[in-house]
Amino acid sequence: MEQVTLRVQGMSCGHCIQAIESNVGKLDGVEAVKVHLEASTVDVSFNPELVTLHAITEEIEEQGYDVEQ
Repeated sequence: MEQVTLRVQGMSCGHCIQAIESNVGKLDGVEAVKVHLEASTVDVSFNPELVTLHAITEEIEEQGYDVEQ
């Protein structure tokens, strides 16, 4: 299991939390997702054999947010 903290811009409300946590959480291999609005970060635990970090960041960006690399 791998854990990363992503810097994500554009999150501002409960809907943002729900959109990211539910959509990223649906990806095969993602174990846990936690959004921290105040810090503009998203913690993700995932199995790199089942899902790539690139796929996770793409899913967040598809929800309308910017992931800083």
